[in-house]
Amino acid sequence: MRIIGGSLKGLRLNPPKNLPVRPTTDLAKEALFNILLNQVEFDGIKVLDLFSGTGNISLEFASRGAEQVISVDRSIHCVNYLKDTSRQHNLTQIKTYREDVFKYLNIETEQYDLVFADPPYDLNRIPDLPKVVFDRNLLKPDGLLIVEHQSMQNLSNHPAFVEQRKYGHSSFSFFRQTQS
Repeated sequence: MRIIGGSLKGLRLNPPKNLPVRPTTDLAKEALFNILLNQVEFDGIKVLDLFSGTGNISLEFASRGAEQVISVDRSIHCVNYLKDTSRQHNLTQIKTYREDVFKYLNIETEQYDLVFADPPYDLNRIPDLPKVVFDRNLLKPDGLLIVEHQSMQNLSNHPAFVEQRKYGHSSFSFFRQTQS
């Protein structure tokens, strides 16, 4: 695992082996950020990273100039790893929360330019993520929600669905908040 762009480009991440995660592969992450390069101005954005795990995606956004990155995971070991890595590289824009993602979403009131969710693939509530994010109005106008999930899963029934991109067994589904 490595950071593929921005100020920390090339940094190798070496999380402990015992973390309960399935990190986004470098190949899928590189494809995702190539897509986002044409859609998102990274400097100054607010990002919410749900099921943040190792913080791989949070660190990538911080490296590319995000103003604020909120990372939520229920594993204290994941949260501590991301806190330590952020501190080590002086990434003060990353804030970590140890919390169940759905509980966190029910109390969150901030709006974000981009929400990224990489839930465990066996989580039965994956289809609920777009509904909760949009019902709670957590995206700014023209904001983007990206959900990583198994390629065989289809999330296209939400009205804000834009497209699904497949990378082997993993897919990214994109949802866009329309302008108010």
